[in-house]
Amino acid sequence: MQRIRLRYTKRGRLRFNSHRDFQRAFERALRRAEVPMAYSAGFTPHPKVSYANAAPTGTASEAEYLEIALTEARDPELLRALLDESLPAGLDVVDAVEARAPGLADRLGASVWELRLDGVPPATAQEAVRAFLAAETVEVERQTKKGMRTFDTRGAVAALDVLPAGGDRPQAGPCAILRLVVRHLTPAVRPDDVLSGLRVAADLAPPVPAAVTRLAQGPLDAETGTVTDPLAPDRDDATTLAATPQVASGTQLTAGDGTG
Repeated sequence: MQRIRLRYTKRGRLRFNSHRDFQRAFERALRRAEVPMAYSAGFTPHPKVSYANAAPTGTASEAEYLEIALTEARDPELLRALLDESLPAGLDVVDAVEARAPGLADRLGASVWELRLDGVPPATAQEAVRAFLAAETVEVERQTKKGMRTFDTRGAVAALDVLPAGGDRPQAGPCAILRLVVRHLTPAVRPDDVLSGLRVAADLAPPVPAAVTRLAQGPLDAETGTVTDPLAPDRDDATTLAATPQVASGTQLTAGDGTG
């Protein structure tokens, strides 16, 4: 059995699709691309697809991950292209590697988010960010499946900055762009929780809902505060394997050694 790990995006209006909507679209794409999927056992077999830390409905993302199991080996890049052609625009498969190191889900230790706050002057956002970062704890409440929960949003935030607004905004007026790095903890702290935390810490309340995009997710480098590529260990192992001399019956094959 071969396992392939994929990175895909959720862009434009498709950010409003639920995770279940994407699952259905992806399973249809697997059938269209004639991918030799491995299936679960039991009375209702399902394709062996593992989704890792999907973004909340309503948020865009450049870095969603999943893993599929195949019954026959396929070239990862060719498979990526076939699946990308079979999915609607906005759900784009942008990277594929063969799984060669364990624990993809364990590598997703943090996310980088961009929050566009239309109607909020950057100076106002900067003051709110200073107040939030200066606090030891910033607790907010959110309704969950287990009832109302209280979250310490400050403890989950590894970095929070205000960036200059770009020139491609859909409307004129003040706009603040926040760059947020959040550790993946239990219970999970989401970007909207951090926005609630900014309201608690500094009474920051954007007049319109924030446009939220996940830019990256992966291991958090504690020294630099950056989020690195979670597929790098698979690529590194593939490179090492390709550079390793072939071995047969415990004997290294070299030119002129009489083997074969």
